[in-house]
Amino acid sequence: MKIKVHYLGLVKTYMNKTQEDVELPQSVSLYNLLDKLALEFGSPFNPDVYEPTKKEVKPMFMVLVNGILMGQLNGVNTKLKDGDTVMIMPLMTGG
Repeated sequence: MKIKVHYLGLVKTYMNKTQEDVELPQSVSLYNLLDKLALEFGSPFNPDVYEPTKKEVKPMFMVLVNGILMGQLNGVNTKLKDGDTVMIMPLMTGG
């Protein structure tokens, strides 16, 4: 399945891109996506934004699934489906 991932603010700098489509197997959770990104991009995404060994998004960052904060869903255990949009960004960005 394909998930559209958007990177904003400092995360965009870490990833050196603003968005991408990520291929994942069916029936995965948000942490599977974050684990894949942490493995692919390494530091500073891992551990500054997401800590894969703890399955933890750091407090200065937030993740939205289809426009809803992951904390209002099922956290990193939120199930993803084909076509979902995930946004990863710092709590505050400036201009």
